[in-house]
Amino acid sequence: MKARSDLMGDQEIVRLHHPVAVIDALAKNRTALTVALRPIQAGAFSSVDAFDEVTDPGDPALVVVGPSLLRPEDFDRIGRLLRSRPEVRAVMVVDQLAADVLKQAIRAGVSDVVQQADLDPELLDAILRADQVLLSVEPPQVVNDEPEARVGQVTTVFSPKGGSGKSVVATNLAVALAERCSGPVVLLDADLQFGDDAVMLHMHPRHTISDVVESIDRMDLHQLKSMLAVHEPSGLLLLAAPVDPAMAERVTAADVGVILNLLRSFAAHIVVDTPSVFNDVVISLLDRSDDIVVVGGLDIPTIKNVKVGLQTLGMLEIPQNRIRLVLNRANSKVKLDVEEIERTLQLRAEALIPSDILVPTSVNRGIPAVLDAPRSGVARSLGQLAGVILAGTRREGRAA
Repeated sequence: MKARSDLMGDQEIVRLHHPVAVIDALAKNRTALTVALRPIQAGAFSSVDAFDEVTDPGDPALVVVGPSLLRPEDFDRIGRLLRSRPEVRAVMVVDQLAADVLKQAIRAGVSDVVQQADLDPELLDAILRADQVLLSVEPPQVVNDEPEARVGQVTTVFSPKGGSGKSVVATNLAVALAERCSGPVVLLDADLQFGDDAVMLHMHPRHTISDVVESIDRMDLHQLKSMLAVHEPSGLLLLAAPVDPAMAERVTAADVGVILNLLRSFAAHIVVDTPSVFNDVVISLLDRSDDIVVVGGLDIPTIKNVKVGLQTLGMLEIPQNRIRLVLNRANSKVKLDVEEIERTLQLRAEALIPSDILVPTSVNRGIPAVLDAPRSGVARSLGQLAGVILAGTRREGRAA
């Protein structure tokens, strides 16, 4: 395979920076995909293992996975390849763009999925995008004086029930970690339609995640750092949600994956705030997280939703040892007992955050409770959660 191909259009030449390989068990599919990629000269392999054996680890490559490799074991092999070789990007071709196939592709780490009926020109466009993304995340693009490259821990804060206090937990946890960590801490507001983290921190960032996505094909670490806003009281770095909710549709799971990889290459810790839905972006974030903080409360509807949410995480094969249960308003005057809730959810609560007028007051003032009243019960509980998360950085078996 050639290291670079020139794609000649009517007026310009587009340079492809990485070699391309087609992988499919059927010869007719390999031929069809190779033809669809012209004028790129692509290598052809009958299996993922064959590609892995012939190519050298560390050598960047783009692979097109054909429609005959859609069994669970095929997705497992693709996932193992992409986790063990981050210098490889994959585009998958499928007969029908079904939801379950898309979910498995996201979990495996596939960059893009193309329907076979749309091979021309969608496949070539997908390869060009993957080529640019791979170029942006290769080691030469990472600042060489970062001694802790690619070790940032990711904690995603999630709740299947709106109004649970998820964003309060995310912002305060991020500030608490920023005060305790020697390296940079970043808060990524991935509640793309209605994210309020900037408001809760009384910040007015010049850039949001939508600005990053507009330049995702050429994004590098230096440029991404320049788009992060600084929370002066704590030193926390923020990548805010889009101002316009309509911009959320332009942010894909692949985009967020690129952003997360770049953030992990320099930050000691990344805290991710999410919406209360299981969409492609959220599933991708949960799968990439070292810790998942699930926020619940002491009312029946919230407990029901949290139980369903935990079952969904189980269906997504997310290990339970990554999940941290937090119960908000834990001293509410209701007849539900914390131990009873823990038995119902089959999960011990890592932090019990008391109900306190301090919380809405601090939100309205834009000063996190851990800074506004550091000796309060709320701040102590959130500090305890930060301690649990920091202790988790020493666990083995981190997320890929």
